[in-house]
Amino acid sequence: MAEIIYPPVAAAFKTTWKALGIKFKVFGDEHIPVTGGAVLASNHISYLDFALIGTPAAPKNRYIRFMAKKEIFDNPLAGPLMRGMKHISVDREKGSTSLVAAMRALRAGEIIGIFPEATISLSWEVKELKSGAVRLAQGASVPIIPVALWGSQRILTKGHKPNLKRKKIPVYIAYGKPYFLSKDSDIAEEEARLHTEIEGLLKMIQENYPDSPEGKWWGPKRLGGTAPTLEEAAVENARRKAAKAAQKLAKSQKKESK
Repeated sequence: MAEIIYPPVAAAFKTTWKALGIKFKVFGDEHIPVTGGAVLASNHISYLDFALIGTPAAPKNRYIRFMAKKEIFDNPLAGPLMRGMKHISVDREKGSTSLVAAMRALRAGEIIGIFPEATISLSWEVKELKSGAVRLAQGASVPIIPVALWGSQRILTKGHKPNLKRKKIPVYIAYGKPYFLSKDSDIAEEEARLHTEIEGLLKMIQENYPDSPEGKWWGPKRLGGTAPTLEEAAVENARRKAAKAAQKLAKSQKKESK
């Protein structure tokens, strides 16, 4: 089936990156397969990650179908675009539906993009991973490709003002070597392996990154930045989640009382 929506959207993103002055450096893009299904599993540090990760794949005519939360598909503007690009809606209350859709796409030769941390990491470190990426790769008998990116948090991320001025911010992306999981692989062990692979790529591009994170909000504490540690970020995430749940409950109760 012809791609109608994805190519012009990908072209629009490339124009946006030029307008923002983003300085790309890509490592290992030869690991993006020209044909066949695969799971791309990446760290998650900004709202732009899915578009940035997909950019190096477009010249190969590979269009990555990302798994994204249902709320994006419910948006009247973003929803039609997401569906047109054949991304996969994830309803956290009905997770099996999205996994079935992703499995079907993988077996049809598509590349599925997933952020196994589930949410943006406030520490800029790799959080504990969910098992969806390894389960999909194992179930569909396709390779998993670890991915790491760095720098995108400086442009548009959670809890910080957008930086959309043309400032030539470097964004580094690294694609690791694809590897297969055997049918009898232990899921927990494979999650640990994937975590190690992504973390290794992240540290590599951080070491090669031209701007120092020392004393900067976008730098992890490990490198002298002011971001919270993984443990501190987990506490903050729990606080935000509780506050959001309380707000949702209050809104529901107010609606019922009318």
